[in-house]
Amino acid sequence: MSNATNLLQRETHCKDCSLACMCLPISLHADEMDALDRIVKRGRPLRKGDVLFRQGDEFNSIFALRSGAIKTYGLSDEGDEQITGFHLAGELIGMSGMDTERYTVTAVALETTSVCEIPFDNLDELTAVLPQLRKQLMRLMSRELREDQEMMLLLSRKNADQRIATLLINLSARFRARGYSARAFRLAMSRNEIGNYLGLAVETVSRVFTRFQQHGLITAEGKQIEILDYIQLCALAGGQTE
Repeated sequence: MSNATNLLQRETHCKDCSLACMCLPISLHADEMDALDRIVKRGRPLRKGDVLFRQGDEFNSIFALRSGAIKTYGLSDEGDEQITGFHLAGELIGMSGMDTERYTVTAVALETTSVCEIPFDNLDELTAVLPQLRKQLMRLMSRELREDQEMMLLLSRKNADQRIATLLINLSARFRARGYSARAFRLAMSRNEIGNYLGLAVETVSRVFTRFQQHGLITAEGKQIEILDYIQLCALAGGQTE
């Protein structure tokens, strides 16, 4: 486990969390932060493969990732798994269950992961007196909807190279926002999971990674990725071809 992960797991309060600015409004005062901190539940870290919640479970909380990574997936009528997203530290998950009062996906840890559980009833009461917190929650919900729309566009209009380039650039930006390297990072997900998420066969994913290396765009050793030509990878993600 990395030093960054150990540090995040030692933090116990929202105001001390290095990722608070990503899931909380920066305008909260100290007493307002303390009020939020009192409703947050922090359990033991999840191990790889542990389930945070299952599709169809009663919705009662949303979760903020403090460290690690989680995948969410839904089950088709035939029982096939379809990955709907990969979630990193600083992001909220579980919000899609608000309207149906049931979680619409299953959330599983991709690696050792720590989360903050925020009971929704308590959060709803708190947002009634903290308008900035309600505004932030709406902003995060809007971002989730936008990302879903972008994913639909990705799967409908882009070829395999463009899909994987888009995923790598997206992950790069998200790591940068967390203060980590935007060019060298570890993928928590497997090639098979990437293929499932992007609608590609695992063999296609492997071929694209090999082709990217041959063209000098990236180096890839196992799950460790280094972006060598960010500009070209960005152009490819944007749908431009050489």
